[in-house]
Amino acid sequence: MRQMFNARSGAGAEEPRFYSVEQVAGLFGVSAMTLYRAIGNHEFPAIRIRGRLIVPAKAIDAMVEAALERNTAVDATEFATGAAA
Repeated sequence: MRQMFNARSGAGAEEPRFYSVEQVAGLFGVSAMTLYRAIGNHEFPAIRIRGRLIVPAKAIDAMVEAALERNTAVDATEFATGAAA
């Protein structure tokens, strides 16, 4: 997942630890408002720093790995609540 963002920012770029909501929304093909709503409903993992929300890269990586390991769709809610298997 991180390689997708790194390919855009240059070959020597350091792997990001966090993504903006807009970056993740674009990557997942949903609107930023949809993702903000999911975060507000505790259905998607994020960190709030004052008024800004950021998404940990590790959370995205964990979702991708779980989907690949299970060979099925995963529910982001289980990663937001810390119930990931």
